[in-house]
Amino acid sequence: MVFHNRHITNTFGLEAVADTYIEYRSGDELRRDLPQAKEPFLHVGGGSNLLFLQPRFAGTVFHNAIDTVEIVSEDASVCLVRAGGGMIWDDFVAWCVTRGLYGAENLSLIPGEVGAAAVQNIGAYGAEAKDIIERVEAYDINGGVKVCLSCEECQYGYRSSLFKREEGWRYFVLSVVFRLSKVRRLNLEYGALKDLDKETATLQQVRQKVIEIRQEKLPDPERIGSAGSFFMNPVVPESKYEALAREYDGMPHYPAADGMVKLSAGWMIDRCGLKGAVRGRAGVYDRQALVLVNLGGATASEIMTLAEEVIAAVKEKFDVTLHPEVQIIKKG
Repeated sequence: MVFHNRHITNTFGLEAVADTYIEYRSGDELRRDLPQAKEPFLHVGGGSNLLFLQPRFAGTVFHNAIDTVEIVSEDASVCLVRAGGGMIWDDFVAWCVTRGLYGAENLSLIPGEVGAAAVQNIGAYGAEAKDIIERVEAYDINGGVKVCLSCEECQYGYRSSLFKREEGWRYFVLSVVFRLSKVRRLNLEYGALKDLDKETATLQQVRQKVIEIRQEKLPDPERIGSAGSFFMNPVVPESKYEALAREYDGMPHYPAADGMVKLSAGWMIDRCGLKGAVRGRAGVYDRQALVLVNLGGATASEIMTLAEEVIAAVKEKFDVTLHPEVQIIKKG
């Protein structure tokens, strides 16, 4: 279905209007309406990871409205589940937990939709979407055909994927097939999840614990505009971490691939004295320094100015460069 001059939902609460907005419920609908689209293209889910620098997007915004979920196949230990790219991510997690399927519970309450989860490779509390993705079913607008991309073909990395790279623009995620375990398999190695009993904890208890942690640390987008974590945790060589650790006792760190070390961006921002900082109508959230918030009527310029201040402060103090996790839409 094609709309014109339609508001683009975004959790920062900023004014954003698309010249053309196409919502589709199947690959066939997408194929039908594509001739009416004009570049540039932007695919949005729930608008939870976007910062629009301009109030008007002059190209075409696409939204996947496929919100079905079904079991593809199963055996005694594994269940393959297909979820539409337009399904609310947390609804999918709840669906899995209710049915005793393991793998998605640590990703509870992350905002957005299933398609965006696959594009962003969302992660939290020691888990990432790629850990349970079997394949991504997409529409290739170059060839005008539906394709299936294996998890390996999606080229997943930390908050990255094929779909976020230049060559990935051609793929529109229709649905995602997840590989979930029917055998008890919990990941309780992260932070407050260690408080749960490894022997007796249930899926529902893990999900509830994650929800409690997130609600304690992150703002409710219904009350305070934000895009969740604004910055990615930086990944540095081990030698860089060791030098910082000698200077900053107790610096949080986590192992990363290829001998690298992941640092805590929130911890560093806090040590720069910016946690809770307010600049005009934008601020650094006082419960989680990774989050920038719209305190009411903030402009995109105010949010970006604050982000640049945070990046500069961390660079000066730690000689580490932070990069936004939020997708910044500069112009349409």
